[in-house]
Amino acid sequence: MNSLNADQIKNYEDHGFVAPINVLSLKEVKRIKEEIEHIEKKWPNELIGLGRNNVHYISPVFDQVCHNSKILDAVESIIGKNILVGGTTLFIKDPDAKGFVSWHQDAKYIGFEPYNWVTAWLAITDANEENGCMRMWLGSHKEKIKDHKDTYDKNNLLTRGQTVQNVPIEETALNILKPGQLSLHHPMIVHGSGPNKSNKRRIGFVIQSYIGTNVDQVIGKVYVQQARGKDTFKYHEHTTRPVELMNKDDIILKNKANEELSKIFYKDAKKIGKY
Repeated sequence: MNSLNADQIKNYEDHGFVAPINVLSLKEVKRIKEEIEHIEKKWPNELIGLGRNNVHYISPVFDQVCHNSKILDAVESIIGKNILVGGTTLFIKDPDAKGFVSWHQDAKYIGFEPYNWVTAWLAITDANEENGCMRMWLGSHKEKIKDHKDTYDKNNLLTRGQTVQNVPIEETALNILKPGQLSLHHPMIVHGSGPNKSNKRRIGFVIQSYIGTNVDQVIGKVYVQQARGKDTFKYHEHTTRPVELMNKDDIILKNKANEELSKIFYKDAKKIGKY
């Protein structure tokens, strides 16, 4: 077992996130990067906009990441042994691009309750201050959901450009990761990331989120995979795992899952963004 140790669990409880956690080798990370580039070359529209979500349904490579035992051991330390994969997202920032992620809390719009869930952010490339790594507002997970303003900024990588105002930068910390390293963060922690000012791509694969089987979707519908343990609650529709890249039935599943996800993210929104 590669469970979190006592200091790591305390960091998560005190600060709202824990990092870095070593989970993948450089060889494994290289395979993921090659999978992204292969999909982009052969199916150039597949990972654009809403399509960046739930790539684990169409790719065995990404599916295997979601079910990686080292990641699941760390997640189990936080949410328990009955674990579901509730969704995934690719966050790709191209060199010298303006894309950023505004200050926000995952729990604001995602609809998972209770908060027995965690977001896993896996670095496929270096994630540092220059290329726009996450910055976390330490301890903010202990407070209530904050007001978010929907900005719909065209460079914001979030659906609505949802933004928490007046975040005290002096109370935040950089979440610097090397390829193959993971961070886990609490649904309530306020976090964001700046633009990529480097000359290389910054890529993160995010399991958003690993949820306990006792977690319901209170806004809409979500598809799940059983990652570990048993699901006695049966709140969600379980899916199969892909055995080949871009299988026709798997593409249909991914599209259905993304349509439902869009309904969740844009519930009561005044307009629809590109994500």
